[in-house]
Amino acid sequence: MLLDRFLLASRGFEHHLRAVPPGGWAAPTPCSEWDVRALVNHMTRGNLNYIGLLRGATRDEFLARRDEDALGDDPVAAYTASVRACADAFAGEGALDRVVDYPLGELTGRRALAVRTADSTVHTWDLARALGADETLDPGLVAWIDDDHDTIFAGLALGPRVFAEPPPAAPGASRQDRLLTRFGREPRPAGPPAR
Repeated sequence: MLLDRFLLASRGFEHHLRAVPPGGWAAPTPCSEWDVRALVNHMTRGNLNYIGLLRGATRDEFLARRDEDALGDDPVAAYTASVRACADAFAGEGALDRVVDYPLGELTGRRALAVRTADSTVHTWDLARALGADETLDPGLVAWIDDDHDTIFAGLALGPRVFAEPPPAAPGASRQDRLLTRFGREPRPAGPPAR
C-alpha cells in the first residue's frame, strides 16, 4: 500500500513534468531557491539518494550528493528511471524494516518511504504552481498525509517549511490548502465571493 502511494505521488509529478515547455525549465517555483529544473533535479536526485540510504549511505553522503545533477540531457527519462529504481529498492526484501541514516533522524525504510511520498506529493503542487497548471493533488494522498502527518514526521528535526503543528488556515480552506499551509506553502485564496 505504501509503495502504491509512492508510485501514485510520483505519477502526479511526472504528469506535470511531461508538460514543461522547452522554455519553462528556468521558471521560478514556490521553493525560492529552485527553478523548475532544480526542483526536478531535487526529486530525481532524492529518489537516487533514498536508494543510497537503503544501501547503507550515511546522512552526510546523502547531503553531499543532494544537489548533484541527475537529469543530464533528458530530465523526463532521468526522473522516471529514478522512480522505478527507488520503487524497486523499497520493494526489496527487508527494505521497509531496515534502519536508514536519514538526514533529519534515523528512520525505518517504511517511514523513509512515507517521508519520500509526502515530499513527492507536495513538490507536485510546487511544479504545478510553477507551470500555471491544475494544482489539484490526489485527494487520497492529501487525506493520508493529513491524517498520518504526526506519525510520518515523528521525531524528525523538521525544517522551516514543514510545521509540526498546523498554522492557522483561511476559514473554509480545503483539506489540500490546509495541508499545503502546514508545508509552508501559500495556496491561492478562493476567488471573489459570488454577488
